[in-house]
Amino acid sequence: MPFHRIDVQYPSLHRLKTALPYVLTALLFALGTYALYHLLRPVDLKQVMTQVRGTPPHIIALAVLATLVGYTALIGYDWSALKYLGRKLPLPTIMTGGFLGYALGNTIGAGPLTGGAVRYRIYSALGLTGYDIAAIAIFGSMAFGLGATIIGFAALAWHPHALETLTTISPQILRGIAICALLLSFGLIFALGLRRSEFRFRGHGFKAPSPGLMIGQLLFTATDILMAAIVLYLLLPASDLGFATFLAVFAAAIFAGVASHVPGGIGVFEMVIIAALPASVPVDQAAAGLLLYRLIYYLMPFALALVLLALSELRMASGKALPSHLKALAPVLSATSAVVPLAMAAMVFASGIVMLLSSMIPPTSELAEDLELLVPLGFVEGGALLSSAIGVALLVIAHGMLRRTEGAYWLAILALTAGIAAALMQGLDYDRAVVLALMLLALLPCRREFYRSTRLTHDPLSPGWLMLVGAVVIALLAVFFFAHKATPYSSDLWWQFAANKTVPRALRAGLVGSIILAALVLLMALRPARMRPQLASASDLEKAACIVAEQGNPDANFVFTGDKAILFSDSGRAFLMYRVQGRSWIALGDPVGDPEDAAQLVWEFYDAANAANGRAVFYEVSSDYLSLWAEMGFAIHKMGEEAVVSLDSFSLDGNGRKKLRATWNRAGREGLSFEVLSAPIDDTTLSTMREISDQWLESKNSSEKQFSVGRFDTDYLRRFPVAIVRHEGRMVAFANILTAERKELATIDLMRHLDDAPASLMEYLFIALMLYLNEEGYHAFSLGMAPLAGLEARHGSRWTMKLGALVYRHGGHFYNFEGLRSFKDKFRPDWRSRFVVASRNANILAVAADATALISGGVEGLK
Repeated sequence: MPFHRIDVQYPSLHRLKTALPYVLTALLFALGTYALYHLLRPVDLKQVMTQVRGTPPHIIALAVLATLVGYTALIGYDWSALKYLGRKLPLPTIMTGGFLGYALGNTIGAGPLTGGAVRYRIYSALGLTGYDIAAIAIFGSMAFGLGATIIGFAALAWHPHALETLTTISPQILRGIAICALLLSFGLIFALGLRRSEFRFRGHGFKAPSPGLMIGQLLFTATDILMAAIVLYLLLPASDLGFATFLAVFAAAIFAGVASHVPGGIGVFEMVIIAALPASVPVDQAAAGLLLYRLIYYLMPFALALVLLALSELRMASGKALPSHLKALAPVLSATSAVVPLAMAAMVFASGIVMLLSSMIPPTSELAEDLELLVPLGFVEGGALLSSAIGVALLVIAHGMLRRTEGAYWLAILALTAGIAAALMQGLDYDRAVVLALMLLALLPCRREFYRSTRLTHDPLSPGWLMLVGAVVIALLAVFFFAHKATPYSSDLWWQFAANKTVPRALRAGLVGSIILAALVLLMALRPARMRPQLASASDLEKAACIVAEQGNPDANFVFTGDKAILFSDSGRAFLMYRVQGRSWIALGDPVGDPEDAAQLVWEFYDAANAANGRAVFYEVSSDYLSLWAEMGFAIHKMGEEAVVSLDSFSLDGNGRKKLRATWNRAGREGLSFEVLSAPIDDTTLSTMREISDQWLESKNSSEKQFSVGRFDTDYLRRFPVAIVRHEGRMVAFANILTAERKELATIDLMRHLDDAPASLMEYLFIALMLYLNEEGYHAFSLGMAPLAGLEARHGSRWTMKLGALVYRHGGHFYNFEGLRSFKDKFRPDWRSRFVVASRNANILAVAADATALISGGVEGLK
């Protein structure tokens, strides 16, 4: 079958709006870096590093202790939020999950890499709903914002001169503003404590926490902010700046960093601190203190989180069970597997920055300078160039690791190993070699989390990632000019080779890195041609038939309708069936086949949709892969519920089955009989079935649908057994039966009847079919979907849920939704949720319109 053309669609205004936050973040980062560069202009890098190395051990120990206390308070945020929601989790689970969430989230920050993704991935795997996790995030943000406001403005009210170097507002006016802000904050707390009813905020419903919970949360917030301030206060040089004054400066720096949306507030936070410090504080000592603060308060917990993740992966890979006293940690350790790619990608990205920095700055200790003289010049020069090349490669490899690419994992192993060699070549840099070796050891146990066999160049670099790399380039340029500002530029620098000439080496390393970065971005831009969907061929259907036969989901038989394209996994043991409608690439149902191939298949489909400027949509999926959708950052919209009847306990006996028994007996008196015809169905029977189908369509004033349902097609119907109902010997109804060889579940697709058939016919058909399937050894029967059923219009639920619930209750003149559910409730089914899953920034109304057009057959899905 020939390939089909996909029209090129240009980015919409919506996509430009999506990219705008990244652009603003990069711009703010650049401005903060520029301002910080000017503040540090008189500082020598070697002096800063000398100050860092000269920090007394007892100061380091006190800072580490304060950091541990601060992170304990951070865990208290999650404990309070869960108590507020009434959700109970074991304390070890909260401590582990909370620590991982804050250790990774604080370091990686918001924006291109994460945001709330860390906590979402951990807690969603522990059974919390998206609503619960959003409530935890909102609860923590409001508590932090309110607590930071109270502490910051209290410190400012106590010492209004703290910000006199940052603003022209007089201290008296600042004190008045601070007192007003304090009164407003305490008034808000008092009002919330008195009000026990729900209140509305931006379409969400909230209930005020109890006074005890609010006081406890304020204590956690105060401890968090005070400990972080104490860490920095200890590391900064001694001055006449009192702690209360410093606290106001620290709070202002925190607010500036958060408002900038720069990951970790890097650059912006430091700029505010240095600008607000008294002139008596040496700038090089302040810079050393800020650098140590980043290392202790951010990177130390991040390193501990990486160790915990690596040990967890090592234990799961070994198959050993946890000791009895650690059983409570089993759920959270299993949940951490969803965080591993994000954490390891951040680690590899950071290692790339380390490699690039080491190639562009001179040695900062006398020992390093002496060792560099002992190493042959060719090794030193080659080590710098190699470090630059490896650093750039690691920045790109990290993107592939975030997407669980197997090739990226092995390339990261290779690059880190080469980085160790480059560090030893470049002046025997043992410190860097040890750090890279530890990173390598943390990555090695995580092999099972990187399973996608796609090539690294197949994945397009996202705009967010390009912005992040751009920010790194800006920072590296600032560091380069800062480290070598004493050397005037000359074209001769490019050709100088000597052990004591670090500027020429840095210039050449920067050039090599720039060329490699440009080449890699170009390679990504020239990635293989987009996947062009085409309807499944006969050989594709036969290949799919082998997979369908080995699994238990009867809905997999919809692949045989012939109106869908098929994407097979690399192993050929699983597939997705899909169509393209507008910008929506819509996959029907869960991945079919080997569950181990599901994630790789879904990622490949997602990448193909992105490469075609489309949106990946998974339509009518079950709850089996909710953790995968959450891990990939998809939005999950409930679309209804499927009624599944257990055949093991189904019978017509007992008081609860009185109505079904009455229907069965009445059908017998009316002359109805039931029969199942084996596949393939003969032509004569098919001809009669067509007459029934045509009359049914005419009476419904409808036409054949497609995609999520079958249509009357002889080739399709010959594949399945058919249940027929006769009235006094005449065929009056039929339904094709979808089954699977495992006999776990069966269902029907087309179900059509004549208008003059008895009223009890359809209920009789279901009863007879379930009794028949029970005798044949099937364990369950699906009565199909009740669209929009089970949607809750509670306070705080998303507006799509409320809209669906409204349509379900009041849309009877369009479709008898409630009557359909009532009919199926007669059989006492188990109601199982079904979902539509799409990218978070996808317009769900546009997705719904595309899905409706596709199912109705009104617009061709393949162009």
